[in-house]
Amino acid sequence: MINDKLKYEKEYLQSGYKYICGIDEVGRGCLFGPVTAAAVIMPLSLNENENKNIIEGIEDSKKLTPKKREELSKKIIEKAICYSIYSVSEKIIDEINILNATKLAMINAIKNLKIKPDILFIDALKLDIDIKQISIIKGDLKSYSIGCASILAKVSRDETMNNLPEEYQKYKISKNKGYGTKEHLEAIEKYGPSDKHRFTFEPIKSYNHK
Repeated sequence: MINDKLKYEKEYLQSGYKYICGIDEVGRGCLFGPVTAAAVIMPLSLNENENKNIIEGIEDSKKLTPKKREELSKKIIEKAICYSIYSVSEKIIDEINILNATKLAMINAIKNLKIKPDILFIDALKLDIDIKQISIIKGDLKSYSIGCASILAKVSRDETMNNLPEEYQKYKISKNKGYGTKEHLEAIEKYGPSDKHRFTFEPIKSYNHK
């Protein structure tokens, strides 16, 4: 199973690329809070004997339980050559729109890496950065490197949502992580939006932004 997820990595390793960086984001479709991107360079080799650092169980972060994600996140951090996580706030999202905010989070995550990547694996986005990019649709399912980035981003953002002050938990943020669940929408209707909601998103935009 893991070999299927190394198909793209092996193709580019064979072409001479060394530092392959997987990038992914989480929180793009939320009504509340930041969008968070992770960039990670994992140790990879064409020599199967040298691939002992490959982590089993890497998957699209949304398909994993919170406990499994946290376990894998620790392993990824432990084994990564380098990694970086960067969040762009709901205020900036409202200023520049969610697509641009997502790209900004990704670019800053890449720029904060200790090693400059030779190539970027990204799920269907093109970034304004001077590094070769490969777009892989459903990349968190198909690429080991993107899958690792997906898990790092999800665990980091979830932790932020879980640790918010009590005033935000009336929206059940630790449960819904800012997504527009029924409970979340009912709480917005009851209390109005908070200062961490995205006022350019429906149904928040129908409220007056204080």
